[in-house]
Amino acid sequence: MVEWRYWFAENRNTLLAVLMFVVMFAIYAGNHPAGFTANVVQTAANKATLLAFVAMAQALVIITSGIDLSVGMVLTLANCVASWIVVGTGLETTLGILGVLATGALCGAVNGLIVIFGRLQPIVTTIATGAMFYGIALFLRPFPGGSVNETLADFMTGKAFGFFPMSFVALGAVVLAIWVPYSRSVIGRAAYAAGSSESAAYMSGMPVKLAKFTAYVLSGLLAAIGGLYLTFFSYTGEAAYASGNTYTLFSIAAVVLGGVSLMGGRGSAIGAIFGALAFRTIGDLLFVFDFDPLWQPLFQGVVLLFAVSISAFGLFRVRNKLDWFP
Repeated sequence: MVEWRYWFAENRNTLLAVLMFVVMFAIYAGNHPAGFTANVVQTAANKATLLAFVAMAQALVIITSGIDLSVGMVLTLANCVASWIVVGTGLETTLGILGVLATGALCGAVNGLIVIFGRLQPIVTTIATGAMFYGIALFLRPFPGGSVNETLADFMTGKAFGFFPMSFVALGAVVLAIWVPYSRSVIGRAAYAAGSSESAAYMSGMPVKLAKFTAYVLSGLLAAIGGLYLTFFSYTGEAAYASGNTYTLFSIAAVVLGGVSLMGGRGSAIGAIFGALAFRTIGDLLFVFDFDPLWQPLFQGVVLLFAVSISAFGLFRVRNKLDWFP
């Protein structure tokens, strides 16, 4: 009984994000002109997957009590790089994908090295590096263009077994390949410890610097996967400054909606994913109810504020920071 209560306390906000997504998507699908069909689910999944990858990237850094305001620009840079090199034969395409992933990991490594060894604030560091990454993207694609392996793009954005979105399959594969091993490893536990109290984690002999560096590297890698998927969807590359900033801001909203504490040390990438799915569904709801698109930011803000208020009720019982980490 005690173990169940502890598990529920640890995952309460994640469960709330799941419930919000299920309720909102049920309302959306139930009122969609086409009904609850495989095509409706596929379209919604493809739109939400991009934000889900970026939200995962943001969550890993926020868990360490940091923040990465460059994730949107890493996504944009990866999109531009992919439009150059994810083309040609199967081998060339594979090497191109590896190149895109390496680009994202390198961007994350730059952020981590500056934050850890340069001892600069993450918010300042990632604003600066984000501008650098966007500059490189603009150099690669001063105008929208390029291409991608269309066979692979169609497969990765299509349906598995004729009904299940391949984008969700890819998202699940990334969770199993990256988040699950990371969260259960010594480095992952050190990341949580650093987020709750970095000095205590350091005094306990935990690899704090390695944990924070790994979080930034994986953040860049996940954002690059999002950029790769953006190329699959659009078949082109574009250094879109507004889009990069939007994904950065939405990733923070999705993380909060998914129950990841901005104080660090609490939450999970799973919660961030469902926060992203719920946040994207808000726009879909406006579509099916024929709201003016100008109302979307207001509606998103109200839902986000409501969700954060519910998840913050536990703070009223907190006397000191140690009470927040059971």
